[in-house]
Amino acid sequence: MRIERLVPLIVACALFMEQLDSTVIATSLPAIAADLHEDPISLKLALTSYLLSLAVFIPASGWFADRFGSRTVFRAAIVIFTLGSLLCGLATSLPDFVIYRIIQGMGGAMMVPVGRLVILRTVPKEDLVSALAWLTVPALLGPVIGPPLGGFITTYFDWRYIFFLNIPIGLAGVVLATRFIPDIREDDLPPFDFHGMVLSAVGLAGLVFGFALLGQHAVQPWIALVVITVGAVSMFFYVRHARHTDRPILDLSLLKIPTFFAGVVGASLFRTGIGALPFLLPLMLQLGFGLSPFASGMITFASAAGAMTMKFTAAPIIRAFGFRRVLIVNCVIASACIGMIAFFRPDMPHLFLIIALLFGGFFRSLQFTSTNALSYADISSEQMSRATSFASVAQQVSISTGVAVAALVLDTLRSARGDGTIHLFDFSVAFTVVGLIAVCSVFFFLRLPKDAGAALARRREKPAAPSEAPSEMGSAA
Repeated sequence: MRIERLVPLIVACALFMEQLDSTVIATSLPAIAADLHEDPISLKLALTSYLLSLAVFIPASGWFADRFGSRTVFRAAIVIFTLGSLLCGLATSLPDFVIYRIIQGMGGAMMVPVGRLVILRTVPKEDLVSALAWLTVPALLGPVIGPPLGGFITTYFDWRYIFFLNIPIGLAGVVLATRFIPDIREDDLPPFDFHGMVLSAVGLAGLVFGFALLGQHAVQPWIALVVITVGAVSMFFYVRHARHTDRPILDLSLLKIPTFFAGVVGASLFRTGIGALPFLLPLMLQLGFGLSPFASGMITFASAAGAMTMKFTAAPIIRAFGFRRVLIVNCVIASACIGMIAFFRPDMPHLFLIIALLFGGFFRSLQFTSTNALSYADISSEQMSRATSFASVAQQVSISTGVAVAALVLDTLRSARGDGTIHLFDFSVAFTVVGLIAVCSVFFFLRLPKDAGAALARRREKPAAPSEAPSEMGSAA
């Protein structure tokens, strides 16, 4: 096989491993909680810690690849991710599991952006579209295969095998990367914004992780508030730092571009609502409906299947109606689909639930595709790298926040009753809340001019952006 075809295949396999792992765990959360003798809501920390690790380390991935070589960093990322997978499978307590998920996130944060960078720099331009198509396949298949696979393994074997499956794939990836991935470096690099990296990492982790600690009975509320305060102070100093730095790790000046502001900030509010689904839906189906992990996974995969269906219709829809109209109308429809889950009941036919989730997945994915494309409509080529990093961080942080919000709603309701159990009504309230949060993003899209993204909407090919695949990976469930 030609090297320009083999390199995208190797990167796609690494991406598939990362995406499969990020979706397969959601179905297994109740079983993991029972095995670790933890409350199921406490497992929100396993999801938020992984996503936050991605958010913290993604901005540094490109610089490290240019400085130390793309092959070295890509191979190290696979090793770190595989090691984190092994440790997750051996975890015996929630703190252990959270720490190991952070290690996994460090590897995942480096694998995906560096892998994409390798393709962009090694594949001839005439083969680039075909090569990048390989990256779309795992982003689409991972969320579809993940929930039923995770449910099957958890129901008939043991949840730990979910993580052990990554070990042979990771070892094969290291061998193939060593042999076929070129070690590309850059000689003239700007200084790494280490100061900004520390401030943004502490700020983002403090805000989101501190919020996730609220309602965590093992931690006193004042500890969570201290963590949130530290995060807020760090972000305040990061904003000051970014204003006086030529190449900050997160370029806040990009928010002055209206389409980027709407596509990132507005979409982040929408993703906060969507980010709760991989956490809430499996819990409701298993704890509220009494389904097995496998049966739960066979139902939840429908959302991702709906997202795949949308891929064939997004471009003509956007060309016909324009970005602004699509984003406004579709935001309301997609948010209503989230709220519709609040009315799911155990006695409903499973086919009805699958069709409803398939329907919702279609409109959510259309929203992601539209916002991802719009975000880059007015970004220049020299701004593209910084814009991609900023958008990727915003995506992961918003999804993490969604998980934390959903968990807080569930915990608040059961604490108010004082019985310590989660009722089906609690899930109904939680889905209503996150649906309302998602629909609030419509106010950002209303501010867009009518011709926003017009140049992109007139293109014949499907509008896409460099960060489209990662966003759908994290939210397809």
